[in-house]
Amino acid sequence: MFALPFLRRDMPALKGERVHLRMPQPGDYREWAALRAESRAFLEPWEPLWSPDELGRSAWRQRLSRYREDYANGSASAFFIFDNASGKLIGGITLGNVRRGVSQSGQIGYWIGERFAGRGLMLDALLLVVDFGFETLRLHRIEAACIPGNKRSIRVLEKAGFQREGLLRSFLRINGKWQDHYLYALIAGDRRGVTTKG
Repeated sequence: MFALPFLRRDMPALKGERVHLRMPQPGDYREWAALRAESRAFLEPWEPLWSPDELGRSAWRQRLSRYREDYANGSASAFFIFDNASGKLIGGITLGNVRRGVSQSGQIGYWIGERFAGRGLMLDALLLVVDFGFETLRLHRIEAACIPGNKRSIRVLEKAGFQREGLLRSFLRINGKWQDHYLYALIAGDRRGVTTKG
């Protein structure tokens, strides 16, 4: 899908004032597993049901393999988010389900460790990925789906300039049950004047 030769040479790394993003690497396992484990109760209401081996090394290797495969075929770019001040892993964000042709669109999903939430760091990461999607991948439209009760995520999307377009009934199976989601979208021409201030 990504017919751009430079995407095959270099794995993208995105740098902002407070966070930097890069693709997950094998050496990230321990920090990732620890952050996910300590944030489990915080994350589970908004994610697909965790498997029994969710944080195991085998599942980690499968996850990395899928990230590489999705990136190679142009369907997704997965990033880990790191705090510039401490260098610590704070979360993850993916621009996935990339569609070309007449669509030129993709979907964003993200998570953040509980102790890093509420500081505006996810907004910074989201804006970096939006720039990557529009400027590097040349997408026209970026979407995000959000459970109506997820007030934090709604705030992040709206601060990033995303517009709510409607309600997707019984859209995704989250935490073991089918749940409605708001559909948010950002069009390439909509981005003027978006602020990174939390």
